[in-house]
Amino acid sequence: MLASSSPARNLHTFVEILSQPETWLALRRELAADAAFQKAVKAAAFRKEWLFVGCGTSFYLAEAAASAWTMLTGQRARALPASEVLLFPLLAQLKGADLQTVVISRSGKTSEAIRAAEFLMKKLKVPTLGITCAIDSELSKVCDLTIAIPTADEKSMVMTRSFTSMLLTLMELAASQSNIGSFSTAIEAIAGSLSAKIESFHTHVEEFVAKHTFGDFIYLAQGPFFAIAREAALKITEMSCSYAQPYHTLEFRHGPKSIVAPQTCMTFFLSESGMDDESEVLVEMKELGGTIIAICNHASDAVRASSDLVLEIEADAPELALLAPFIVPAQLLGFHTGVKKGLNPDEPKNLSRVVILD
Repeated sequence: MLASSSPARNLHTFVEILSQPETWLALRRELAADAAFQKAVKAAAFRKEWLFVGCGTSFYLAEAAASAWTMLTGQRARALPASEVLLFPLLAQLKGADLQTVVISRSGKTSEAIRAAEFLMKKLKVPTLGITCAIDSELSKVCDLTIAIPTADEKSMVMTRSFTSMLLTLMELAASQSNIGSFSTAIEAIAGSLSAKIESFHTHVEEFVAKHTFGDFIYLAQGPFFAIAREAALKITEMSCSYAQPYHTLEFRHGPKSIVAPQTCMTFFLSESGMDDESEVLVEMKELGGTIIAICNHASDAVRASSDLVLEIEADAPELALLAPFIVPAQLLGFHTGVKKGLNPDEPKNLSRVVILD
């Protein structure tokens, strides 16, 4: 257990993971009064197609945002790494008359993100919105408009609350220009539910990690939650130098299940829309010998019976609002696995906080 005197409790990464509910509530208030956000809402009404661009965690954020955007607005949306925009622009199909791009960078300094924004704006004349946690960033200088949310910025290298907060910002933007109205009530609901549970999540995940040693980690999800699975795999790789892979839940039956063993930690992000089918895979993988973590809003009896650890959000909120709280237990799993290995999640091996190229 991380006692109150444990040095690990003082690590930036841990503090920032646990700060997310209060950060989301602050974000909700700030967006309501943010002039750049209100301008973005008005501008969004004139666009029909959306491209979300990022690098690393910001790319997985882009994938989650694109899925949520389509589901909230009915508009076509997709995501690409900034490198694909720069290296294969013809494949990226960047010349739609109604195309709006969104470039995401926590620091507003990431070289590939800045170069992609410059390419889109200056060469292709595509309207570009920046999303960052930094005020007066380099990204803001190359975008038509930039939304900055410094409340969500971090001292740690690994993105945690910045990921969830920028995602919620984009979901609020989608909701604000669609027919469903504001998303702020959903933000309040998930913040309240997670605030009540996050300390117990930390305790249960820490105890789970203490009892198990894994050779590899698998993350499974469908639909908009697949981007969360990809981000979860990155989190445990970054913080604990562990091998991890994400798969679509039902696709895992088609070959990858050969890896399943007690030393395989399998985390299922269970959607409400696909709960029955996804739960069948969970039960099957338990029967094959896997060690199972289930992250869901409400667990069924079958999920409880076949899981080694069940983490329920129990929020009265739309399904899409669950994208943000679902990643939090996975962030804790990465953190505690890294600490168990004697690593410092604040200083991941071979990483820097920002990738800046010459």
